[in-house]
Amino acid sequence: MFQEWRDLVFLHATADPQAVQALMPRGLTVDTFPDGTGNERAWLGLVTFKMQNIRWRNAPPIPTATNFLEYNVRTYVHREGRDPGVWFFSLDASSRLAVAGARISYSLPYFHAEMLHTSGQEVRYESSRGRRGLPGVKLRAKLSATTPTPTEPGTLGFFLAERYRLYASRRGALLTGLVAHAPYEVSELADWTVEDTLVEAGTGLSVPLSHGLYSPGVRVEVFPVQKVR
Repeated sequence: MFQEWRDLVFLHATADPQAVQALMPRGLTVDTFPDGTGNERAWLGLVTFKMQNIRWRNAPPIPTATNFLEYNVRTYVHREGRDPGVWFFSLDASSRLAVAGARISYSLPYFHAEMLHTSGQEVRYESSRGRRGLPGVKLRAKLSATTPTPTEPGTLGFFLAERYRLYASRRGALLTGLVAHAPYEVSELADWTVEDTLVEAGTGLSVPLSHGLYSPGVRVEVFPVQKVR
């Protein structure tokens, strides 16, 4: 499947690796990276972006599932020190058809949500899963005047952004799928505020989002998931 991810905001919090490991399926180990004090920590992410120009290989685009908004709650994992990737606790999308298709095709925990997005010198995202009190987000991010640059290996930005594999679970079986794209270009957010209930709803952990990055986006190819052997 081909798609574009645009206007991405990456917000992250650090967490106790053992607490996050307890949420993982068998076969996955939480990946860690040092925080500002040098302690190895798990990282929980809230990533918001626009999905654009989605199409299956050799198939025409589907009008109601071609362009929509998506937010995901994630952490970073590996399998016995290899195959680093992303584990999703939840994914919200503004297209009902995309939600249904992703649940069936990729066994990912998608939810439909009402969403808003505006961009310019400031990027805003807002969502709600429907009834009052259900998980949602209000995010305002002021973009830096610095031109986004490629992430460098060994940096936190590279650890968080450059993941080329996703993991999912279906009836107790671990699945994995490859994701191909050029390296992200990112910049630190100049200023941002967020009211979020998605991270705690997805993980059961109450952690402050304290690290923010912005990327104008990448073109992506997502491959079908397969059982891990």
